[in-house]
Amino acid sequence: MKRVLLGMLTPSSNTALEPLTAAMLAGLPEVSAHFARFRVTEISLGAQALGQFDLEPILQAARLLADARVDVIAWNGTSSGWLGFDTDEALCARITAETGIPACTSVLALNEAMRLSGHTRFALASPYLADVQQRIVANYRASGFDCVAERHLGKQVNFEFSEVTPAQIEAMARELAAAGPQCITTFCTNLRAAHLVPALEAELGMPVYDTIATAVWKSLRLAGVDTRRVQGWGRLFSELPGA
Repeated sequence: MKRVLLGMLTPSSNTALEPLTAAMLAGLPEVSAHFARFRVTEISLGAQALGQFDLEPILQAARLLADARVDVIAWNGTSSGWLGFDTDEALCARITAETGIPACTSVLALNEAMRLSGHTRFALASPYLADVQQRIVANYRASGFDCVAERHLGKQVNFEFSEVTPAQIEAMARELAAAGPQCITTFCTNLRAAHLVPALEAELGMPVYDTIATAVWKSLRLAGVDTRRVQGWGRLFSELPGA
């Protein structure tokens, strides 16, 4: 069986996405994930925080992943939520131009998933600051998505996002569901939420799209792997057209 190698660009202070990604892929023996980090320690709209996402450090990490001959390179992060989706589109184009490897991102994959499922009314859960959250909502509105409800935890230090408890995530999801969205997104790849998705979907009666999961979902699609083989991680993998 031919190996499938998924490359993941990872924020340096992230401790959630690597174990969750590996767990999602555990039932696919030919698929493995490989990670390259670049420095990200805080999320805010300050100049220093925004500068963490300058193109060159990310491209350097992508070049290192290319040495491993990965089949796909994914930016497993949500920065384009507040920077603008065009930044992810430009990043993917540069990665592919420099390495010859198909590229994707958590956020562009989330947007694709919502479009494929016909969900334009969504609810947003994140650990971010209020002004970051407002920027995310505005960018989605400009792209034709209506955020009908949001919850955020007012955190700035990236490492602390991984310490948000399951109870906090579940409480945010239940509050958001009361607003009647078509779907909910847990929007941060250092939020330990993906494993909670199946139970939340069963309880709330709607899809929950986690941004670690969307990076895996799109990477598998680009690599030609049937996403329905990823079982027990929610409707994203089992129900979308073309899965």
